[in-house]
Amino acid sequence: DVQLQACGGGLVRPGGSLRLSCAASGFTFGSYDMSWVRQAPGKEPEWVSDIDAGGITFYLDSVKGRFTISRDNAENTLYLQMNNLKPEDTAQYYCTTAAGDHWGQETLVTVSS
Repeated sequence: DVQLQACGGGLVRPGGSLRLSCAASGFTFGSYDMSWVRQAPGKEPEWVSDIDAGGITFYLDSVKGRFTISRDNAENTLYLQMNNLKPEDTAQYYCTTAAGDHWGQETLVTVSS
């Protein structure tokens, strides 16, 4: 079975940092384009970032320069380094395959003073 288990969320003050991790299993992780998606309370899911199988990255404009997506194919793990966090980054964060056919459990990021 495909499993995507995200962790690393928490409560952080504006300007702070968090690093999300997503452990993948049940599929050939290194061959897949992967994404981070977030959903703020009362809002639709919002794509945040992609990394393709070759390591090329893409970002939502509002997180460019603050967030960095990366992957460790040897460890089957996807990462999202989030710096200079803002209250509007508050959301449930999900790791997914870029095609959207597999979603992991969410991890909650709360940015508040």
